Amino acid sequence: MADIVLETERLILRTIEECDAALQFHLLNSPAIMDQLGGPKELHEIEAKHARAMASHVRDGFSFLMMIEKPSGELVGHCGLKRVDHPAAPNQGDFEIGWLVREDRWRRGYAFEAASAVLEWAFCRHDAAHVVALTGTRNRASWRMMEKLGMRRTAECDFDDPDYPPEDRLTIQYRIDRAAWEARA
Repeated sequence: MADIVLETERLILRTIEECDAALQFHLLNSPAIMDQLGGPKELHEIEAKHARAMASHVRDGFSFLMMIEKPSGELVGHCGLKRVDHPAAPNQGDFEIGWLVREDRWRRGYAFEAASAVLEWAFCRHDAAHVVALTGTRNRASWRMMEKLGMRRTAECDFDDPDYPPEDRLTIQYRIDRAAWEARA
């Protein structure tokens, strides 16, 4: 049974359950949503990602969480924390925030609402010194959101991701430290 971890005005953020992979496959796996993340995934890839998130939650007390819209009870995305684990990243182990919102719920502020709650979770409950976010250079919506959250670009942590085509290989990082977050909170 999923545990409610965070709650905002419009969202419930709960732990991932095994049955969520099929739901994510159908609701969050479109070409438009997954365009900046290497394209739509196979169900087994989502299942593996969910297994890693569930293990992270047990091991570390944090993970990516499913975003449930309160009025409808529907899955509208996911948002959460993990450790930076990309083999090319120079900052392995840092707290990393990420989010994904269903296409029919874009431009409603859900990603900002969820990410703000997750940053508070990172700093207040997990004692993070800083939190990073990773994205591709052409994902302007993502890095604009990072800036809205108070994050700043850290070019020294950029890296090439060989799993992407040459024009999309540069992964850029944004970061917010505790003091900057506290000044905004």
